[in-house]
Amino acid sequence: MKCVISVLGKDRSGVVAAIATVLADCGANIDDISQTILGEGRMFSMTMMVSLDVTTADFNTVQERLTVTGESLGMQVLIQREDVFQAMYQI
Repeated sequence: MKCVISVLGKDRSGVVAAIATVLADCGANIDDISQTILGEGRMFSMTMMVSLDVTTADFNTVQERLTVTGESLGMQVLIQREDVFQAMYQI
């Protein structure tokens, strides 16, 4: 299952590592990643395209683990199924 993950919050070290660790523990693969620092180093933004291995961890499990990790980092972490994401942004 393809999913889009968005991460947003105050820049700090370890964000990419923490999110990538959760995904690896859940058997997910990072297919593409883009990140940037906005506003003179104050705001971190990252978008990832990932493939979930639902036999290892289903969507809800990955979502719950990312939410907990995001809260511990003080970041907003959202995951959406790619088809839902694409439908939301179709013109």
